[in-house]
Amino acid sequence: MNSKVKYIAIEGVIGAGKTALAIKLRDKLNAQLILEQFEENPFLENFYSNRKRYAFQTQMFFLVNRFKQQQELNQEDLFTEYTVCDYLFEKDKIFAYLNLSSDELKLYENIFPSLSRDLRKPDLVVYLQSSIERLLYNIKKRSRKIERNLSHSYIEELGDAYNHFFFRYNTTPLLIVNSTDIDFVHSDEDFEELYRQIFREDRGLIEYFKPETKKADNV
Repeated sequence: MNSKVKYIAIEGVIGAGKTALAIKLRDKLNAQLILEQFEENPFLENFYSNRKRYAFQTQMFFLVNRFKQQQELNQEDLFTEYTVCDYLFEKDKIFAYLNLSSDELKLYENIFPSLSRDLRKPDLVVYLQSSIERLLYNIKKRSRKIERNLSHSYIEELGDAYNHFFFRYNTTPLLIVNSTDIDFVHSDEDFEELYRQIFREDRGLIEYFKPETKKADNV
């Protein structure tokens, strides 16, 4: 088990299973859990219906809220050895560049660096990369009211933006996981295999993991 990995950030497009994996890791490691509080964003539901009109309000609410959460990580926790978070603070830029107008983006670019400068960096980022079809399946299955207006084109656009971001990401160690055909939520075998990859001793800065498992039965 890699003793250097104490703070793990899980990333992926909507429906990739970030929160589910973060919770399972929390339970196994008895870790501190930091979850993205999307349900507290009062603009999000309107954003999914009208991206152009509500993009800036949605973006800034998430930015400030995530910043407040991440600030707390700078304080040493004497009671938990591990921390698991279901987002990476830097990924905020993915949505900014995808959704904000040029004028809004200029304002955003003046604010973001000052907020991100002194925040604690993860020891490892796990990027759950999945097919659009699997993402849409997961979104439909969990049936959140707020996500009912999400379109195939938006998820596809988001997937391209995530890939563009993480295939150029080199700030921290990164594990890219092809998660299309695995079920780490319900399959103990799939979860344990992924767990072993996360805590491998002989890790490079950037690695790609394609599990050799059978296709998930529920897809």
